[in-house]
Amino acid sequence: MWGLIIILILVIIVLASTIKVVKQANAYVIERLGTYQGTWSVGVHFLMPIVDKVARRVSLKEQVADFPPQPVITKDNVTMRIDTVLFFQIVDPKLYCYGVENPLAAIENLTATTLRNIIGDLELDQTLTSRETINTQMRATLDKVTDPWGIKVTRVELKNIIPPAAIQEAMEKQMKAERERREQIIRAEGEKKSAILVSEGRKEAKILSAEADKQSAILDAEAKKQAAILAAEADREAAVQRALGRAEAIVKVQEANAAGIKALNEANPSQAVLAIKGYEALAQVANGKATKLIVPSNIADITSLASAVTETVAATKNPAASKDEEVTATPLANVTAKENTASDAADTYYNNAEENNFTYTNL
Repeated sequence: MWGLIIILILVIIVLASTIKVVKQANAYVIERLGTYQGTWSVGVHFLMPIVDKVARRVSLKEQVADFPPQPVITKDNVTMRIDTVLFFQIVDPKLYCYGVENPLAAIENLTATTLRNIIGDLELDQTLTSRETINTQMRATLDKVTDPWGIKVTRVELKNIIPPAAIQEAMEKQMKAERERREQIIRAEGEKKSAILVSEGRKEAKILSAEADKQSAILDAEAKKQAAILAAEADREAAVQRALGRAEAIVKVQEANAAGIKALNEANPSQAVLAIKGYEALAQVANGKATKLIVPSNIADITSLASAVTETVAATKNPAASKDEEVTATPLANVTAKENTASDAADTYYNNAEENNFTYTNL
């Protein structure tokens, strides 16, 4: 009984071992009695006990291989170290299993030799600035070589380029000098632009200042012109008013003189009154600015003296009035008539003075 149970358990274990499940992105290489039988893809598969076996489980995912730095020499004899990163994918599990003994070691050595060949044709500066070119050349070379191994190289990257310490120091100095040169260039360009802007600003300021001065001068000239015109008009109006006032004053004086003469004639004054008026006129003449004095030959004739004094006063006033009238002349007809009347009255007194034997004496 127990023996039957043991046999049944062994049979179940053997049957279970024959069932194989291949997961996604994987492949199984199957050998039968040591020879290649086939490649199982994703799914459930049954393995013949004892005869078949899984030779290798292969991952079909893209894989990454990071290789250590490799020493290389450039065309200008500079030794540096470069480490690379390789991206590859297994496309044929059979070739991958039977094509090469150790695929990763083979790829690493192939990468090192290919890198040395490519860098040997480039100088230091080209090596530092041509990473994309180096990556493309290495990928093409490795992909061609690894085809018989069932491997496809998808991408190769230069991870680090490590030049010697002396080269690094020289590169740092060169970089510093280049940056200082660029700084000086940028500073010089900035100063140039600043100077240009400052000069343009001064130019614009001068132009605006000149225009402002021009406008100010124009406005000042116009203001002075208007002021001069207004002042001239005011002076003319004032002169006209003064002339009219003087003309009216002359007319009034002449009318007053004529009225006084008329009143004197109508009053028929006595000799005593004429003598008193003569003395009063003589006193006014003495205080005035007359340059002539009419003295009668007969000093006892008071009437002749009064007439002489009256004529002297009229002669004294007429020259001053004629000087003031030089500003303008009154075009009024009545003023001319009144002035003629006053002149006739003055001529009458002059005639009386001559008839009474008056004598003109300079003061």
